[in-house]
Amino acid sequence: MPDFLFSEWFFYVCSAVYFSTIISISYIILKENRTPVRSLAWISVLFFIPFFGLIFYLFFGRSIKNKALISKRLKKRFAHKAPIRQADISKLSLSEESRQQIRLGHALSGATYFPGNKVDIFTSGEKMFSALCRDIEEAKVSINMQFYIFNDDTLGIALSNLLIKRAQEGIKVRIIYDHVGCFGVKKQYFKRMAAAGIEVNPFFKVTFPEFATRVNWRNHRKVTIIDNRIGYIGGMNVADRYVTGDRNGMWRDTHIRITGPSVYGLLHTFHTDWAFMELPQFDDGEDPAEFLSRRDGDSGIQILSSGPIGQWHNIALMFEKAIAGAKKCIYLATPYFLPTDSLMTALQAAALSKVDVRVLIPRKPDSSMMKLASGSYIADCLRAGIKVYFYEAGMLHAKTIVIDDEFFTTGSTNFDFRSMEYNFECNAFIYDRAINKQMKEAFYADLEQSTRITSATWRRRPFFQKFKESCVRLMSPVL
Repeated sequence: MPDFLFSEWFFYVCSAVYFSTIISISYIILKENRTPVRSLAWISVLFFIPFFGLIFYLFFGRSIKNKALISKRLKKRFAHKAPIRQADISKLSLSEESRQQIRLGHALSGATYFPGNKVDIFTSGEKMFSALCRDIEEAKVSINMQFYIFNDDTLGIALSNLLIKRAQEGIKVRIIYDHVGCFGVKKQYFKRMAAAGIEVNPFFKVTFPEFATRVNWRNHRKVTIIDNRIGYIGGMNVADRYVTGDRNGMWRDTHIRITGPSVYGLLHTFHTDWAFMELPQFDDGEDPAEFLSRRDGDSGIQILSSGPIGQWHNIALMFEKAIAGAKKCIYLATPYFLPTDSLMTALQAAALSKVDVRVLIPRKPDSSMMKLASGSYIADCLRAGIKVYFYEAGMLHAKTIVIDDEFFTTGSTNFDFRSMEYNFECNAFIYDRAINKQMKEAFYADLEQSTRITSATWRRRPFFQKFKESCVRLMSPVL
């Protein structure tokens, strides 16, 4: 066959294969029934930027929603393991808004409302990790721990040494870490713990050829359960910057320590992630009846998980409901402010209804891209009367929402697309006036180290700054 005929034949075959692939992927996108704007955006990218669009879609556009990533057998085992009946919500001495919020959490994921918990709040990484290490030192049976990031720095090594010591003393230690979050950590860090008898496992390990199918989905949860009676949840990872800061200053974050029946909710989350990785299930003697009988304090708590699987974006819907039900105030702190359309609309509607809505974000976040993307939403907030503040004392990494007089939530969930749609997240939803008051005071203390942004100031940004923000905003769903 002449060379020119072969070249022509090869071109037609490649074109046919390529366009068949594009059409097939477009069909898949349409079948997923996403929002029309998002579906049209992906199809446009595929057709107008063919090669790069296809690569971009494989990494960031695929959906695993509604896929059965946990077997029916394990789901049945969970059902038998957790025969906990939801309390009569109508008899709780809470506002109607809180009762509706609790019903929503239960409807979304079966999240049980647990009364009788004690909550200790940490806004200092040094104090939190000191308390955590004390509890690890005193553990009698088990330590189950998962963090998005375990850094092999001073704090990370000290924690691993302590866990190794406890494992060698007969305590059962299990660790889940996010493989993407720990890309920069030396393998020897985890191998050393595994060699000491700790069960160390990466969540959704990214390997070839599965790289493109997994890199976009991350386990962002920060949960620890000790002896099935002490739980930790919040925004802190295992890294020096939460204790000693970095070149931009201290890292301000929020983490809580829980004792009481809601620790069972944290344990169930850990069990679910353990099952997700197809690891043998464990039983450290947890008894649902024993959990329910505990009364360590006065706080009512729901533990709610969310992720890219399942029917709903659980935590996003909980946020929307809480914001929509606000009557007095909404105080939101987040390191990255990239709200979905529905969350932005909810905030704007609240502010226009004369609810005191305040959004606190860092002046210098740890990502220049995230700073640009967050900046693009500030004008939308200011137009509706939302008060926006830049935290000046370092990196604000707290993820908290305080609403009215008895609602508070914290956990791993950022106020951005990634947390709402792509990450595996976990939050504690707390219904307690004393905790609400304590977190309002913490928010006010942060405001004293912050600068309020006015419309006049924001309009004076250089044109090129506004242009960069608008461009990066287009990438908000995948940042």
